[in-house]
Amino acid sequence: MSDAIDGFPLDAPAHSPLLPAAAPRESTSHVIAEALRAAIVDGTLAPGAPLRQDAIARHFSVSAIPVREALRQLESEGWARAALHKGATVAPLSADEAREIYEIRSALESLAIGLAIPNHTAATLRESASLCRAAEREPDPSLYVARNVAFHMSLYAPAARPQLEDMIGTLHRRGERYLRLKFGLPSYKGESDNEHAALLDAVQRRDIPAAQSLVVAHLLGTGDLLHRFLTERAQAEAALANQPKPRARRTRTTSGS
Repeated sequence: MSDAIDGFPLDAPAHSPLLPAAAPRESTSHVIAEALRAAIVDGTLAPGAPLRQDAIARHFSVSAIPVREALRQLESEGWARAALHKGATVAPLSADEAREIYEIRSALESLAIGLAIPNHTAATLRESASLCRAAEREPDPSLYVARNVAFHMSLYAPAARPQLEDMIGTLHRRGERYLRLKFGLPSYKGESDNEHAALLDAVQRRDIPAAQSLVVAHLLGTGDLLHRFLTERAQAEAALANQPKPRARRTRTTSGS
């Protein structure tokens, strides 16, 4: 996340590709929330960065009302934190949160895939296969996150359980910026792609126990990986911060006679 910034850019150009300056007439707060979420996911807005209402409102040429609504939405989804008299900031990355998100996902998605498999058709299976290939071939982290979500949700859609689907979708959004960390570990991207292929094969064979076992192992493994990675990174950062700083060396001056 070396390109991350400390807060919402006060002087960002209007043509910024990440944050569109012109908000549409409808769902302004939703568009603002989506833009900020995208900036958090790809690391442009770093953990702990302030989300200043006045700067965001100026950028989108809107009043403070839709900005407040957008920040409340992000806070409810776990993307932002608000403190009294301090305003909102980007929520920090948490090893425990990452693991818990994937633990809950494993339970919900195991249920969803078991309900969906009997309702899959040749057309829905073709769509899932196409989305699986798209995710496997995607090298861009931000686009991979979207393709990964699309593949998983395509497996569960035939279950026709809208509330369950909505809960899973919320957890996917909560886990997006954690999933992006896997691109710092290239070997695990390949493992994840292989697990997707095995999961798709089980769904195509309509093997419910195998599909449920695979999706649980896939998600719990990802959660454990992210928990270990974030824990080790936090320990390394703490150790570095506690290292004594070297003293500045004095330079001697000599005077001529």
